[in-house]
Amino acid sequence: MSLDRLQIIQGDITKQEVDAIVNAANRTLMGGGGVDGAIHRGAGEELVKECVDRYPRGCPTGEARITGAHELPAEFVIHTVGPVYRGGDRGEPGLLTSCYLECMKLAAAVHVKTIAFPAISCGVYGYPLDEAAEIALNTLVSGLVEFPKILEVRMVLFQKQVLEVFQAQVAGITIPQRDQPEEEPEHEEKPQKKYVDRRRKPSKPIEW
Repeated sequence: MSLDRLQIIQGDITKQEVDAIVNAANRTLMGGGGVDGAIHRGAGEELVKECVDRYPRGCPTGEARITGAHELPAEFVIHTVGPVYRGGDRGEPGLLTSCYLECMKLAAAVHVKTIAFPAISCGVYGYPLDEAAEIALNTLVSGLVEFPKILEVRMVLFQKQVLEVFQAQVAGITIPQRDQPEEEPEHEEKPQKKYVDRRRKPSKPIEW
């Protein structure tokens, strides 16, 4: 595998025309500040309703949940809850790694080919940028090796400072070799969603 399938750009994740957008959510999945708030605003009120209906207990740290994208230019939103950084010796690296890996697993399960990620835990959760970038990029590259049917992972970073840190970490990435053939992931029930096509023209709801 080459790094061509991993893109690092500066931009607004809510504007990305990809199959799935990853939300750096909180444990309630009810929306919040930063990326979480922007995604909920972009998706509209139906997103929080679906989160409540499908996941009334929210999502634990390090795990991921999937919903429709509603009014966003994507099919799915994959919500993951990153760790709050408390010095790095309370399991934060493992939890952050799990966030990215669980999102990749869910994406593969619903046959996503393109997916956009924010910098998880790098806002108010306080994860040091260089450490978070190293974990994110190495985990995503491993995920691309494990799930070759995912054609593109796009890191979408709003601030230039964050972009530069992630770009600097790319040089240190080691691409793992995939020894075992890929096993088809189990299909998760597709979420109910009101699909809006990428030309922003409303279409009839799709019944899963």
